[in-house]
Amino acid sequence: MQPQKSLNLNNRFQVSGQRLWQWYQHAIADLSQEQLRSRVDLKQELDWLLLEVSELEPLDLRLTPSESQQIQLQMPLTELQQLWQQRLAENRPVQHLTGTAHWRQFHLQVSKDVLIPRPETELLIDLAMDAAHNSARLQEANLWADLGTGSGAISLGLAMAFPQATVHTVDCSQAALAMAQRNSQTYGLDQQIHFHLGEWFQPLVGLESQFSGIVSNPPYIPTAVLPTLQPEVFEYEPHLALDGGTDGLEAMREIVAIAPQYLQPGGVLLLEMMSGQDKAVEALLINQGQYEQIQIYPDLADIPRFAQAYRI
Repeated sequence: MQPQKSLNLNNRFQVSGQRLWQWYQHAIADLSQEQLRSRVDLKQELDWLLLEVSELEPLDLRLTPSESQQIQLQMPLTELQQLWQQRLAENRPVQHLTGTAHWRQFHLQVSKDVLIPRPETELLIDLAMDAAHNSARLQEANLWADLGTGSGAISLGLAMAFPQATVHTVDCSQAALAMAQRNSQTYGLDQQIHFHLGEWFQPLVGLESQFSGIVSNPPYIPTAVLPTLQPEVFEYEPHLALDGGTDGLEAMREIVAIAPQYLQPGGVLLLEMMSGQDKAVEALLINQGQYEQIQIYPDLADIPRFAQAYRI
């Protein structure tokens, strides 16, 4: 299922297709060579912004509109122009300009208080579904945990994948947890998801040995590496969700060490990590001594990205 458009019918502004097309072509032409060589695909972001605030579909951006065509926008064209200039001048993520991000089948609200969910993280849900499918013990997976939920993306993905399950969602940021709750309400999943404010497993005391699966995309970037990140990330996304300590593995160590106390025998632990951490994370899982069937999986770019292990 593709994310649905969020065109606000209460805020509709009409602009001629040719006028919008002229602005779009000028915006592309105005991108400097330096901007085009940057690590960010600004043309792709321009397309995303235009599609997000209009009734247009991707194919429309490749076709010159007719003289009579009228386009519906969520805002006046002048405001759209200002948003795009703000993106270029301030390195502000386009998702922050619109307050939305697409992830799997979801159209999520996002803000500076949460990490913008990445496409690669979507694979954590696929791995959870595969784990449940391939394990007799997880066929009736009834209790899952999402540690460090941020926008709530992983929790929503788990709730949708396992409609009979309860998902316990944890975050130490009240603002992030509120955002996750709003997103769950949008999709009618707030009754299936329980929200907890606190650090990692601390709010889950009393639920030991009950979880079918625990999933986390924890902070994993070494502190010294943070300033080298793209300005869109370093200047605007919460460092609380990025900073993994000196070697990037601070949160990972805690999760790997404590998860066996909360997993059922045969329960699965799924973790996302950064490029180059696979050997260290694999060693953490092995040395903990309570995991089996430890595997590392790549993302769509073939970068080792996910660790999977089952509680003995």
